[in-house]
Amino acid sequence: MNTQDIQLLFKYNRWANAKILNAATQISTEQFLLTAGYPHGGLRGTLTHALFAEWIWRNRWQEESPVAPAFKADDFSTLKELHDRWQKEEGELMKFVDGITDERLNSVVRYKTMKGDVFENVLWQLMAHMVNHGTQHRSEAAALLTDMGHSPGDIDLIVFLRG
Repeated sequence: MNTQDIQLLFKYNRWANAKILNAATQISTEQFLLTAGYPHGGLRGTLTHALFAEWIWRNRWQEESPVAPAFKADDFSTLKELHDRWQKEEGELMKFVDGITDERLNSVVRYKTMKGDVFENVLWQLMAHMVNHGTQHRSEAAALLTDMGHSPGDIDLIVFLRG
């Protein structure tokens, strides 16, 4: 993996997140707060989980291993609150991604889970994991939004690449 490739994946990640968040602006607050049978509940829980994953992985890459969540779904009573927090995180994440080097991408990152378990992985693998993780939860969010009548449209990587 090289710098150019990982930056492309993160541009895709940002684009796909924006498609989901833009579609979500069409729903009511009540729909945003609804629970559902997905692993993280409804749209609020699913999006909060995806945002949290971006936050915790970025922190781990920057040699911090948080032991407690910085936020939870109940912290966001509206989509706007969640969106504002996501904008802040996206800025921090893209600052990290834009400053990455090939050498750093291929370095080993040692981190702890919130349970205290210690792992080591190559940075580019962790970064690719985060984008892939986001794909799973964006798909869940897309299904929820589509059921509410507000599909985000295609969020495939190839659609992004075709621009």
